[in-house]
Parts: sequence; structure tokens; C-alpha cells
Amino acid sequence: MDRNVLTIGGLDPSGCAGVSADLKTFAAWRVHGLCVVTAITAQNTQGVEGVFAVTGEIVRAQLQSIVSDIEVHAVKIGLLPDVAALKLVVALCKEYQLTNIVVDPVLRSTTGYDFADEKMIDTCWRSLFPIADVITPNLDEASLLSRMKVEDVSTMKSAAAKLHEIGARSVVITGGHLKGPPIDVFFDGKEYREFEGSRIVSENTRGTGCTFSSILAVHLARNQDLPTAVIAAKEYIARALTPSWRLGKGKGPLNVI
Repeated sequence: MDRNVLTIGGLDPSGCAGVSADLKTFAAWRVHGLCVVTAITAQNTQGVEGVFAVTGEIVRAQLQSIVSDIEVHAVKIGLLPDVAALKLVVALCKEYQLTNIVVDPVLRSTTGYDFADEKMIDTCWRSLFPIADVITPNLDEASLLSRMKVEDVSTMKSAAAKLHEIGARSVVITGGHLKGPPIDVFFDGKEYREFEGSRIVSENTRGTGCTFSSILAVHLARNQDLPTAVIAAKEYIARALTPSWRLGKGKGPLNVI
């Protein structure tokens, strides 16, 4: 473990998503996981019951303690509970000159809980995306962020171009919710690339987006390119869905291996 990867996001006490999923993924990929908790959630496999923001003072103290002692090679940013938290995290990333930043824009949970409103989306545009090396929205998130209906490869490309123009250096729109094969679309301002996978039917998909973006952060920490990272992430998630892991009474997590 010669690389240290930091996740900034919400704590899921059921261990399926958020910081919990990120740290499991980092361990599976043999990097050392660090974390800054921005929110404590009340959730299980059946849904999100509440999101409780951690104070800015505590968020700052967590990150300051880490960077004063440990080198950070990449950062994955997930759930930011409100605009104040978003602006603070952006400011801290700039203050401590953090690099290799992957943003997983958590706007809605797998179980249907809305985490963001229009003000949050506007602030993502102005503040968060310009510091990101790559953002990884799914179809629903890409639709909200680009303010257009994203439902096929063509509209995925249009949305990716729009999000790149806003400020993100690279965009990967994940196509797990597409009809037909799950195709991810990558755009870095120069070229589009499509990454097709096999459809695996499973109810136990919680943490898929978290895991995908965490794997991208691992590759950036190792100075590997994003297309290679996307391929590796898709292959890993396919394995983690086969066989799926039943937990609780609702949607279970990926079987992280």
C-alpha cells in the first residue's frame, strides 16, 4: 500500500454506500483509505431516513489533521449535505492543494432520497466541478446537472460536453440505467469514448456509484489514465454483482471482493 486515497462524504451506518463503500473499495484495491465525514446518515437497505450535516469546524479539523501528517495522492468527493459544506470542501481542497480529484455528484440515492436542490446544483457548476479532474454522474444525475433529458448514448455525449464546458476536466456518465447494454460515455474535451459492459440483473446494487468513482481515484493516485480506470471499474463491478450479496430487507450492497 504505497498510495493514500482520501474519501470526503457521508457515513452510511449500514455499510453499503458512501464512505463505508469507499473504504472497502480502497482496501480491495490495495491502497490506504483516508476519510473526512461531511454528514452522518440514518439509512439501511430499505432507504435513507435522515441526513445530518457535520459542522464545518469538524470537517476542517478532520482534513487538517490528515494533511498535516499524511500525503494524499487522490481524493474522491461524494455526499456534500448542503451548499455550505460544498463551498468549504472546495476551499479546503484549494487551500491544501489537493490533486487527482474525482467528484461523484450524489444527488439522489439508489432508494430514491433526494440530497440536492437547485441551489446545490448551481453551486456544483460554479465551485465544485472546476476543481474536479473527473466527475461521474449517472443518467439521473447527468439530467439534473445538464438540465436536459439524458436517456441514450447520444444525449449522454451532449450532456458530457456541457458538463465539460462548465469546468470539469473530464466527464464519465455511467449508463447502468440505460435500456440495453450498460454503456459508459467518457469525454475529456478532445474525444468521446464508449465503454460497453454486460447487463447483470441484481437487486443488490447499493454503493455501485461510490465504488466506481473510488476505483477511478485509485487509478489517478497511481498516475494511470482515466480510460484504463473506467475499464477496470466496470470489470470489477461486474464481478461484485456476480453473485450479488443479500443483506437486509431491501436493496443490498455490491459484493466487494
